Amino acid sequence: MTVPTASATGVAVITGADSGIGRATAVRLAEAGLDVGITWHGDREGAERTAEEVGRHGRRAAVAQMDLTRLPDAADVIDDLAERLGRIDVLVNNAGTGTATPFLDLAHETVRQVIDVDLIGPFLCGQRAARRMIRQGDGGRIVNVTSVHEHQPRVGAAPYCAAKGGLGLLTQVMALELAEHGITVNAVAPGEIATPMTGQEDTDVHGVRRPGIPLGRPGDAREIAAVIAFLAGPDASYVTGASWIADGGMVRMGPQAGSHLRSDEWRRP
Repeated sequence: MTVPTASATGVAVITGADSGIGRATAVRLAEAGLDVGITWHGDREGAERTAEEVGRHGRRAAVAQMDLTRLPDAADVIDDLAERLGRIDVLVNNAGTGTATPFLDLAHETVRQVIDVDLIGPFLCGQRAARRMIRQGDGGRIVNVTSVHEHQPRVGAAPYCAAKGGLGLLTQVMALELAEHGITVNAVAPGEIATPMTGQEDTDVHGVRRPGIPLGRPGDAREIAAVIAFLAGPDASYVTGASWIADGGMVRMGPQAGSHLRSDEWRRP
């Protein structure tokens, strides 16, 4: 068995790195000395801006479009970026989507789209990356970005919760099976983070009040990127199969709801 050797050199591929957590992670890993492959779905300009930021840290960047509703072909992008950058040492499965639709109103097409993007896509991308890491012979890192809804449900988010919960267990199976090749696999489960996905791009999180979160505010994308960077780096060489919740304490509030919620507003997405 080899020992994971991911270090402050090499190549990381980050899906959905045109904004939010993906962009913050790309910059953080570039700061750590990695070249970065960047995928985007609908915002090429955003991806190019991420690439520019990576370049300002003296690292190479490669950009490619990826549409995870077009499976299995979309996973070809992982191989393409690895070829362009010479190898792959870190994969961050960050691209995601969701819905705010009551369970009884969900259409099959909506469910399939969310499951494909949030679960099947990371599965196939993880296969492509792991196969290359095994051929390279010196280990690697895979980090799957899930959500607090890997662990706790949310009204109106049935397919999202199903996908993120599935990705959490997939992470554990991958960790078991890839350990002999020196590849560690972990999940990062963010809570509410100020990103375009939550309608809070460029928000100063310290000026936003969230009484239901123990830390009293949303998270900043850079706070999630820091956790991902730890798991992708040499200090996490003995960490695998874990889910790292980064949510300001949100999931610890469950029992509080029974005595502190004062209306039925929570029943509506």
